[in-house]
Amino acid sequence: MRKTDGIFKLLGLCLLAGVLLAGMLFPFVGGLGVMSNQASATVDNTSTELANVPPPLVTTVTDANNKPIATLYQQYRIPTASDQISDAMKWALISIEDKRFYEHDGVDWKGTARAAISNTQGGDTQGASTLTQQYVKNYLINVVYWNDNNPKHIIGRQKAQEQTIARKLKEARIAVQLETKMSKEEILTGYLNIVEFSRRIFGVGAAARAYFGVSAKELDAAQGALLAGMVNNPTALDPWNHPEDAKKRRNLVLDKMVENRKLSEEDAEKLKDEPLGVLPGGPSKPAANCVGAGPDHGFFCQYVEDYLLRAGMDKDDLYTGGYTIKTTLDRKANQHAKDSAEFQVSKTEPNVANTLSLVKPGKKRHKVVALAANKDYGPDKSKGQTVFALPSDVRNVGGGGSTFKIFTAAAAMQEGVAGIFDKISAPNFHISPVFTAEGQTSCPGNPQYCVQNYPGASFGKSITLQDALAKSPNTAFVILEEKTGMGPVVNMAKKLGLRRSMAANGNGAPPDPDAEKLEVRLSQAEVYKPTENHPGGGSFTLGPAAVSGLELANVAATIMSGGVWCPPTPIAKVTDRNGNTVKIQEEPCERVIPEALADTLAVGLGVDHTRGTARGAAAKVGWARPMIGKTGTAQGAKASTFVGATPQLAGAAMVFRPDNQLGSLCYAGPGNVRACEEGAGNMQGARTPADTWFGAMKKIHANLPKKDLPKPHPKYAKMHEDEDEDG
Repeated sequence: MRKTDGIFKLLGLCLLAGVLLAGMLFPFVGGLGVMSNQASATVDNTSTELANVPPPLVTTVTDANNKPIATLYQQYRIPTASDQISDAMKWALISIEDKRFYEHDGVDWKGTARAAISNTQGGDTQGASTLTQQYVKNYLINVVYWNDNNPKHIIGRQKAQEQTIARKLKEARIAVQLETKMSKEEILTGYLNIVEFSRRIFGVGAAARAYFGVSAKELDAAQGALLAGMVNNPTALDPWNHPEDAKKRRNLVLDKMVENRKLSEEDAEKLKDEPLGVLPGGPSKPAANCVGAGPDHGFFCQYVEDYLLRAGMDKDDLYTGGYTIKTTLDRKANQHAKDSAEFQVSKTEPNVANTLSLVKPGKKRHKVVALAANKDYGPDKSKGQTVFALPSDVRNVGGGGSTFKIFTAAAAMQEGVAGIFDKISAPNFHISPVFTAEGQTSCPGNPQYCVQNYPGASFGKSITLQDALAKSPNTAFVILEEKTGMGPVVNMAKKLGLRRSMAANGNGAPPDPDAEKLEVRLSQAEVYKPTENHPGGGSFTLGPAAVSGLELANVAATIMSGGVWCPPTPIAKVTDRNGNTVKIQEEPCERVIPEALADTLAVGLGVDHTRGTARGAAAKVGWARPMIGKTGTAQGAKASTFVGATPQLAGAAMVFRPDNQLGSLCYAGPGNVRACEEGAGNMQGARTPADTWFGAMKKIHANLPKKDLPKPHPKYAKMHEDEDEDG
């Protein structure tokens, strides 16, 4: 019986060896050739993949001066040339993984024979893999099929690791083919650049930095032995989690280096007694996302990522493409914005966010220069951190309040209803003959929409549109909406800059077609625009719904750009891994209102020491340069805003409740702002938001020349003879 078993084992060995040899050298004909042909059919495709699929690299995000602020990656890898890798590292790897590396042609025939015998005796099909074969396997796993979220990648990675003769045949044939196209040094360097070292660290360049804080060129024998030993099983041999196993494996590699005559026995014994020498506390590597931009620049980094994804870039490509993204971030301006926001509201104050977004006006580009908040960017809420894009997002931000009166004024001017110096009705109380109370404030016993001015305020029967923008009577702007029509008013908001805000629902989220409430089911534009059976929402001019602070800043930039809207871009330049410029598909700039209208509107929004609700905040810092501005407070004081601009820079400051909007904001001076119960709030746009805006802008403008506002155009300055209206 034993003799028969031995004969069958011998026949099995001969059969396997024949198939393997045939599969590597030429197509096999006949029944047994099916296995070889299956392998052969995929060799060319896989070889092409190895040649054409570049390894995932780290994308670097920089500020406007090319100074890095963050890294984005799936695999932390530092490309390293052959002459940048120490000989000790190379020989450590060769000694433990493939001591005949420089002798074979891609396949170690002696090792293959041993593996074949093991397989016929029920052993595994591993073993005998040369560095060239491992290079093929690791390239498929770590480069071609790296993505855990891609079903095709998952299947491809499984096939690259399956323990079958067919997979071994394919791997061996590709290895032989590679050896005819690449030098040994190229294969060794390629392997050392793509192999994994645990914890998303790939390649020896990144491993040397992460594990020891040195370059790959500086790796000594002990360090090289530790890294070389890890490639066998990176997770199980992680030196921080499994130090004893890692040390045992390192010492084995040192012994192999002695056997391979690349290290003396005396030196090896000394090195065996040394500690692992890895950096304390874990590997040193940059954060893999915008958290790495830190508390100050994380919000800007997040907007860069969001902007590129909306522009059509694939997220996986962004995180693996090895791009260099030069942004428009002005570090100094951002720091002033951050300091001012945090001075007004503590970063640890629960459910109170204070933001400042800054945009440069221009007729060709609107560059975002700062996105700051009192909160730090990061994952630890107990430390006042958040990864929610507070300065730029729309969701759960709160309403812009009376800043929306800008759109009503602009639409009224464009439609010929009123010029900036014309008088308009401003009664203290108004029952709208146009708008119904559906979803708005109702009058007792009356189905129409009711509106009143701030308690205690009195403007007489009429007021100029310019003064109305400064003093903000609610009734005046609802009456303007009635005369202008909600279509032009809502369209004006979108044209001047509220693109994403108007496309979102009242909560700032995408419209939910299954929701019962109108303000959640439809976009803001749909809710407030008139329809055949509905006049629209007159409360729009009071800014009740969510709005992006960045988009409000861009509204001011559009006005100061003579009516030219451009997307608020954070991108200065993008280059690929080879240094080639990558074109980003940004929306084109467009003229949205006549320049004469924009210039006249700017005059109407002018802020000085005698007029405007923010004049007190301006006086605090000694502001003495021309600017435009408008305050706003959402109903119930749950959010407040100040939007303003000089000819050089536009910005919007917003304070709101990001975690729960049901309630108010209570103000008791700088640094003493808190979330409070509904009806108890006293926050106003002229308080925290205006103080935040002027606190930062005073310093940012310190060395900038004073520039005058544009002059009003007669067409939009005065359209009608003065006459008081009772409303």
